[in-house]
Amino acid sequence: MRILVTGITGYVGAALAPRLLAAGHEVVGYARDPSRVTLDVPVVAGDAVAGTGLDEAFDGARVAYYLIHSMEPGDQGFDVRDRAAAQNFAAAAQRAGVERVVYLGGLVPPDRAASLHLRSRLEVEETVIAATPASVALRASVVVGPRSRSFRFLVRLVERLRLLPLPAWRDFRTQPIDGRDVLAFLVAAATSPAAAGKSLDIAGPDVLTYGEVVERIAEHLLVGRAPVRLPFNATPLASRVAATIAGEDHALIGPLMESLEGDLLPRDMRAPELLGVRLHTFDAAVERALRDMEQLGEPLVAR
Repeated sequence: MRILVTGITGYVGAALAPRLLAAGHEVVGYARDPSRVTLDVPVVAGDAVAGTGLDEAFDGARVAYYLIHSMEPGDQGFDVRDRAAAQNFAAAAQRAGVERVVYLGGLVPPDRAASLHLRSRLEVEETVIAATPASVALRASVVVGPRSRSFRFLVRLVERLRLLPLPAWRDFRTQPIDGRDVLAFLVAAATSPAAAGKSLDIAGPDVLTYGEVVERIAEHLLVGRAPVRLPFNATPLASRVAATIAGEDHALIGPLMESLEGDLLPRDMRAPELLGVRLHTFDAAVERALRDMEQLGEPLVAR
């Protein structure tokens, strides 16, 4: 089966494509810069925000993965760019008559107003999934993997700080998921009849506070980092300071940290049984991700 993978140069897309090939599928990629794709598959050049290259990319595809997220700095807000990209993708999918779209987005809080970042993710989900009735949406929290920018951000913070300032959001809970499990869910979602037309939350088995997530990463890095529990959030300022320390772009970190204002937990845990995925623990995920970072030539100075 011919499958389109948009965002094939990103963390998830680059890791997903070889797994689809191993499962016997034909893969075509879609990227702004095809030269960044190291896998030997055809790649169509295009920009989803502008709508270029999409019709060519969809040619012959029966399933399409939407893995595009516009968090880079720009003249327009990321939500505006994401909306345009999703609308262009959905229109092209309908023109092509694609059978299924698979989308990876974020968990949505059920009991409070979502941040701009999470509202945008939900809007994109609703837009691209409407392209065909059999489409599947997967929602995840923190993805633990060697190229996951949210995980790498936490690792760099722990490495570079001698004390760990933990704002008031430290006590809110979430369920991080191993990147390997995310990929397993994505592969299964392409063909599973049971998943057709569903929005599914995917999460790891461990419920942790954000403070515990940071402290457990420090333990795996084999460093002693004393937590400093702050009575406030001050997210606008804290996110800029944290981004600078970790060497990350505030355009990414700011919206992510704004989403930490409450619990971010799955609606239910039916996805593993429905899609036949076995889950790794948080500790196993972190240890594997750190080892993979080292094998990719990124020395962990704290380890």
